Formats: sequence, C-alpha cells, structure tokens
Amino acid sequence: MSAAGLLEEHKEYFETIQVEQKPIPDVLEVEVTTSDGSTKTVTVEVVKPIGTKPYIGGFRNRQTNRDYLNSATNTDQFKREYKEKFHREVQSFQFRTRSTLMKKEFGTQMDKIGVVLIDPRKDHEIIPQTYFTSEEWLIEREKAALYIQCCTRRWFAIKRRKELKAIRDENDQKILKRQEELRKEEEKKHKAEIERRMHPRTEDDFEILFKELEMWRLKETERIKTSNILSAEEKHKALEQLLHKETKLLQTIDRLKITAHHQNKDQKIEKFLKSMSNPKKWDISDGRKTEVHTPFTTRAKELMDLYNGLKMKHLSIDERLDVLLHTKWTVKEFDCNLTREIVDLIDREADMLNRGRSETSLEGLRKRLANLFLQFIEIPEFNPEAVRFQKVPKELLENAMELEIN
Repeated sequence: MSAAGLLEEHKEYFETIQVEQKPIPDVLEVEVTTSDGSTKTVTVEVVKPIGTKPYIGGFRNRQTNRDYLNSATNTDQFKREYKEKFHREVQSFQFRTRSTLMKKEFGTQMDKIGVVLIDPRKDHEIIPQTYFTSEEWLIEREKAALYIQCCTRRWFAIKRRKELKAIRDENDQKILKRQEELRKEEEKKHKAEIERRMHPRTEDDFEILFKELEMWRLKETERIKTSNILSAEEKHKALEQLLHKETKLLQTIDRLKITAHHQNKDQKIEKFLKSMSNPKKWDISDGRKTEVHTPFTTRAKELMDLYNGLKMKHLSIDERLDVLLHTKWTVKEFDCNLTREIVDLIDREADMLNRGRSETSLEGLRKRLANLFLQFIEIPEFNPEAVRFQKVPKELLENAMELEIN
C-alpha cells in the first residue's frame, strides 16, 4: 500500500495524536488477565521525570523540530558497584571516551502495517549526489591553492610593476630636469658671452675682444691677398678699408673700456660704503646670528646717504640745496684743508644754482665735490669705521693729518 493510502486509512488516528495530551496521574489502575483467564486489577505508581531528560542518542525532525530518543541509549544502564571502595582502582578511575555503532534494530523506526504508522506528510526525499572521493577532494584543494597562489603572485607582480614604474618615472623626471638645467646653463652662458662682448667690464672681456678683432683682421687680410678676382690696386684699396674698419673698432673698444672703468669704480665705491655701514653680526649659542648697529656704523651710513645724494641727478633746486646744506653741516664739524675746500665748493655751487645755471655747466664742479667728500669719508678721523679698510697704518695717517692741519 502507498503512503497516500495509509494516510487516508489511518486519518482518524493522526487526528487523535495531534490532540493535546492530558496530564498523567500519579497512580494508574491496570486490568491484567491472568493465565487462568481471570481478570485482576493492579495499581501502578507512575514515576514522573524530574527535569529534562538528557539527550543520549536519537534524531531530530527538521520540519517539526521534534526530538526522537533512542530507547536503547536513553534507558538507565547498570551501574557497576565496587565492593572495595577504598581500593586504588576506585580512587584513581580513568574515564575514557569510546565510540560504537548502534544496533540496527534500534537505529531507525520503520512503518509496519497494523503495528507502527509514521506520519509521511512532512517527509521529503533526499537524492544522493555523486560520490566525492578523497582523491577528488585533494585535487580540488590543489586547484584552490593554485588559484590563491596565482592571485597572490599577480598582486605581487602588480605591486612590483608600480614600484618599477614609479622609479622609471622618477628617473625620467630627473633626466628631463637635468636636461632643462643644462639647457638653461648653456643659454645663460651664451647670453653671458654675448653680454661680455657687448658690454665688457673686466680685463678678460677686453682681452677676448682684442683676440677676436685680431683673428678677424688676419682672416680678412688673408682673404684679400689670396683673392684671384681683385687686381693689385683693388687689393690695396681693400686693405685700406680694412685698416679703417679696424681703427674704428679699436676706438669703440677704447670707449667701452673707459665706460667700464667708470662703472667698475662706481661699483667699488658703492661696495666700500655698504661694507662700512653694514651692522655688526655675532653668532649666538643657538646657531643664529644677531645684528647690531654701533655708533660707528650709524655714522658711516649717514655719510653714505650724503654721498649718494651728491651723486644723484635730476633733482630740483630746493632738493639739491637741501643736500648741499646737510653736507656742509657735516664737514664743518672738522677744520682742515679738505673740509674748507668742500665748504668752498658747496658755497660756489649754491651761488650758481641761485643764478640759474644749468646742470651741464655744473657737472665738473659736482664731480669734484663728490670726489672730495669721498676722501672725507675714507679718513678715519672723520669716519671711524674706515679704519678697517685702510691699507696705510693708522699712525702714519694721524701724522699726516696733523701736518695737514698745521
């Protein structure tokens, strides 16, 4: 008979077992039929379990979450009693865990018509899958390990590639930066070479100009003399023109030399005045430097400002007279031939300015006044800070000043 037929036949039975069970009394009266066929009433005491019965074997239905206990494992077992309770075996009993197989009669519960009927409504069939051997399991583990290794090595390779790319980019940037620096240096050097030929300042610059001029003269002379097209008279005329060009170039170089001399002199004087007026510097214990202006450096700075004012051009008449007045007050503190000459020049220029003379007519007077005031600055008696820049011993200078004053 199929499971559906069993379910229909024993429908009433299943409905009765679903009814809530009544509490069990403490005493039951059971009628027992004896061997001679008579009936006997026996009183049976019901022992109710205290607490939850421990799980010692069975199974659980996943659909109903109901536990079924195996009677063979949940029945109280015979307890071994030792007569000699103080024996060593009793006092030092060793517990051991052992596994065993259940008897097949107690392991499962099957349907049996007329005896046991199991509710199949919530049953479901379990279809066994393909058997998975240990060798196949090892193969899968090896595949998984290889996949992990591949991913890890790929990650290491990507990381290494990024590091090498960063190093390569950094090296490329350094090369480009170095090339740019070399290009700028070459460009700067080229501009400096052009500048030193257009505006020579040092002896080396003029030496280069003279050498290049001589090379150009020799090359042109050789070209004229070896020419087969020109006649003797034409060659002579070409040599005269070459000599004229050379003379013009030499005159230009001489003018540049005079201009460079004046510029170098002005820069040297400016550097000299700034060196005297700079503050004193001392090293501090923490590594820094402190700057202090002394009375001598302050005096040198005032004299430098007056000198720059005398050298300044394109001033109005009032501004120029103000500079001359401050200069006159400064030099009149001392009485000597130099200071008297400076005062005389200042008065002369002031008189000419009041008469409306032009600046062109006063250039020689102003130049002489600036040179005399520079001599005034270079004397340690008037500017104590100038002692550091004197090549002549101070004693000789004092003697010379005394003779001059006398």
